[in-house]
Amino acid sequence: MRQLFFLLCLLALTSTVFGQSVTQKEANEINKTFKNQEKAWNKGDLEGFMNSYWESDSLKFIGKNGITYGYNATLDRYKKSYPDTETMGKLSFDILSMEKLGKKHIFVVGKWYLKREAKEDVGGHFTLVWKKINGKWVIVSDHSS
Repeated sequence: MRQLFFLLCLLALTSTVFGQSVTQKEANEINKTFKNQEKAWNKGDLEGFMNSYWESDSLKFIGKNGITYGYNATLDRYKKSYPDTETMGKLSFDILSMEKLGKKHIFVVGKWYLKREAKEDVGGHFTLVWKKINGKWVIVSDHSS
């Protein structure tokens, strides 16, 4: 917990000191990725949804049950939490802010919603750290609640 607090403080300080405007091109690339995630999720395609995540053991997903490390562990977590399309529902995002933290990092804050027919609708907020790796913006850290 102390490490998470330190990371969030560091991100806040970094964004205050080095924060820059996200270019229209960068915003468009990330927004397109969010749309692709929605489409994949809404088809029940968790692997397609995960295409926006960094395929690395260093990926971090922080949720109500703690930190999950690694791409495969994060995918397994999604599969366990959302075993079928009924549970998955229909996903939509509402992006609240994007802030550049340097040449290769963007910090995104938003809301997620799951509209479900047979189960109660759910939603929450997220903070994502995106990094440009090999010419592609990918999520390297996801804190969703």
